[in-house]
Amino acid sequence: MDRVRGAVIGYGGRFSMGNVHGKSMLEAGMEIVAACDLDAQRMMAAAEDFPGIHTYTSIDALLKDPEVDLCVVILPHNLHAKVAIQCSRAGKHVIVEKPMCLTVAEADSMIEASEASDKMLTVYHNRRWDGDFVAIRDLIQKGTIGEVFHVEACMGGMSDMGDWWRSDKAISGGAMYDWGAHVIDWCQLFIPDKIAGVDGYYHKRRWFKHSNEDHTDLTIRFEGGKTAQVEMSSLDAAPKARWRILGTEGAIVMENWKTIDVTVDHRGHLAKFSMEAPPSHWSGYYENIADHLMRGGELAVKPEEARRTIGIIQAAEESSKAGHTVAPAYS
Repeated sequence: MDRVRGAVIGYGGRFSMGNVHGKSMLEAGMEIVAACDLDAQRMMAAAEDFPGIHTYTSIDALLKDPEVDLCVVILPHNLHAKVAIQCSRAGKHVIVEKPMCLTVAEADSMIEASEASDKMLTVYHNRRWDGDFVAIRDLIQKGTIGEVFHVEACMGGMSDMGDWWRSDKAISGGAMYDWGAHVIDWCQLFIPDKIAGVDGYYHKRRWFKHSNEDHTDLTIRFEGGKTAQVEMSSLDAAPKARWRILGTEGAIVMENWKTIDVTVDHRGHLAKFSMEAPPSHWSGYYENIADHLMRGGELAVKPEEARRTIGIIQAAEESSKAGHTVAPAYS
């Protein structure tokens, strides 16, 4: 393709993500030519943000627009699969916000639809371009702390999760599907081994007016014994470090969003140094999309990778209900 003409589906809402995606397309050398939202006022806002674009309040109408090459699905989680499949069948390339969807069956159907149309499908795991993640992964790949065998990640606090769709399990999928999707994606890049099983521990103990879990905790056990533990909680009155990563020659700990603390074993003595996380480069995601579609570059976030994350989350909930380890559908 000599140019990519994009459209966003689901423009407004709490984080104005339609605007964010549109600007990211432009920064990457792509075009934004259309937007769709059921709310006509949001379409008025989109027309002001991006003068000259086509605006729609119907997905069917947008998909008939021959100028649209790429659709970005920015809808509540439970709608991702349905709309992504609809876009693929209309012959459009598709980016879907994370999480990819809510079930492995949905992920399978999304991939099948994209393959049948011979169009791109990918998931907006833009957090792979977070400065702290990039720096930590670089330390690991350089062997700074030796071979990584255990990863812990924790996000949360002691607070009501809020009265909106992200606290509704039927719509959001549950507490692990929001930030958890990013964190699980990161963990798999730190330890890219085959997965033997997943253990989940889900709790509903305080915030009963919301259907999402109060506390979710999962452990991924990789073949060979390495582990990754991910905790997403609204019942965490004593938060742990964001990252605690153990290797055979040292450890990486990140207590906050800024400082990375590294401890290494130097000839029997533990030496510690700290580094500030570099700036994030989220535009790198759309730069990769443009490179893939316009120049044939390798797609950074492959749909099968995002499906693996959904499989882990689904296995964790099944494990919590069953009380034993569950092997994910895609390991």
